[in-house]
Amino acid sequence: MPEAVRVMLVDDHPVYRDGLAALLGSLDGVEVVGTAANGLEAVDRAREVQPDVVVMDVQMPELDGIEATRRITSDSPHIGVVVLTMAEEDQTLFAAMRAGARGYLLKGANQAEIVRAITAVAQGEAIFGPAIARRVAEFFAGAPVSTPTSPFPQLTAREHEILTLVAAGRSNPQIAAELYLSAKTVRNNVSNIFAKLHVADRAEAIIRARDAGLGR
Repeated sequence: MPEAVRVMLVDDHPVYRDGLAALLGSLDGVEVVGTAANGLEAVDRAREVQPDVVVMDVQMPELDGIEATRRITSDSPHIGVVVLTMAEEDQTLFAAMRAGARGYLLKGANQAEIVRAITAVAQGEAIFGPAIARRVAEFFAGAPVSTPTSPFPQLTAREHEILTLVAAGRSNPQIAAELYLSAKTVRNNVSNIFAKLHVADRAEAIIRARDAGLGR
């Protein structure tokens, strides 16, 4: 018989948190090994109990779920995080993904959806609720950030994003940390940006980008 998936629940609403803990704890194949009421507590508890999966709310006191996710996955990359939230905005969804979440469900998801997400993430997969999955697909199928109406249509979406941060005065290590990229990837993108903009150095790139309204 396979081992139960060890789950930790993080939510600042005790009724919802305790109810979900009771529900999941009653199921075969799931073991609730801890709960937390805010992001700071979640980071400490996850480090202590080392669950397979953390089910994480986003809007919480002390430390929000996005930053808590980033810290947990940085400390313990083997821990999978499923975000379970009321927040439907694309900004929150993609921030959670960049922070390392491998699942994203809206509160209101049924028991089967929650269990399926926990099980999938425990096995190393990424999973999203039906409405969220559709939005992710639409985002990647849509036009890149850098369209012909943008100031630098020759740049890819990633290069445009990095140039914006360069224009804001971020160093390569800071950009790598903010976008969860390797230092080498950032260096390569910055070199490509310089070549495409026909600039000699970072200072000239910053001037061009700020003149176009980036990084302010």
